[in-house]
Amino acid sequence: MARTCPDGHTSQSEDYCDVCGLAIEAGSEASAEADATAPDLTPVRPDTQQCPNCSAANPDDALFCEACGYDYTTGTMPRAVESSIFTLPPPPSDPPPAPAPAPAPAPAPVAEPEADPDAEVTPAPFVSPTPELERPWVAEVWIDPDWYHDQGSSDPMPSPGMPTVVILHRTSSLVGRASRSRGISPEVDVSGDPGVSRRHAQLTTDGTRWFIEDLGSANGTYIGSATAGLPDDPVPPGQKREIAAGEQVYLGAWTRIVIREAAEGEA
Repeated sequence: MARTCPDGHTSQSEDYCDVCGLAIEAGSEASAEADATAPDLTPVRPDTQQCPNCSAANPDDALFCEACGYDYTTGTMPRAVESSIFTLPPPPSDPPPAPAPAPAPAPAPVAEPEADPDAEVTPAPFVSPTPELERPWVAEVWIDPDWYHDQGSSDPMPSPGMPTVVILHRTSSLVGRASRSRGISPEVDVSGDPGVSRRHAQLTTDGTRWFIEDLGSANGTYIGSATAGLPDDPVPPGQKREIAAGEQVYLGAWTRIVIREAAEGEA
């Protein structure tokens, strides 16, 4: 016969509980039987209805389920309402890029006036670097042994002979040594004399008289008479000195220059 222990366990043993081991007192059988046969007196509310959607109990006269909102009248669920409380606005989109500035309009071409093919073209007049002489003169370039010995140059002197005759067509002529790299082309070219500077001196005339000007040469420019001996004093650089009748120009290691009018057939 089943017994009930003090803790309420049902035990088949009559002296100790099969579950917890407590001693079972006498009279526990009647208590257990009374408990087993006691009717359930929990009142049942007849005025409730079960929600067909969520099975929750609601009052019998309820129009809506308090748990899920089921509509007992129409038999439908309530329509969902979109809530904007927690709806975040979409992130602002980047502004569109600013349009590129329009290129500046190209200037309109200026129409050039057409040339008249029948118009007479007058050529520009030729401008000479220096005026031409009315009558030609010449410069005789001599190799002078006496001037060479007086200068004491270490360069060997060429054999003296007949002079080199240079026609002077213009009122100004450069005396010096030619240099293609420097663009120097003297009218009176004495390139054989190493004692002559590239731009040594300048010969000028007014048509009847001749002048010599030293251009800052290395060895100086001298004027002397053929009968008075060799000159000792150079012409000051930058100053024009007249070459008088019977005078000659000395320069370089052995060069002597005589200025005279051109003879018939020389020019």
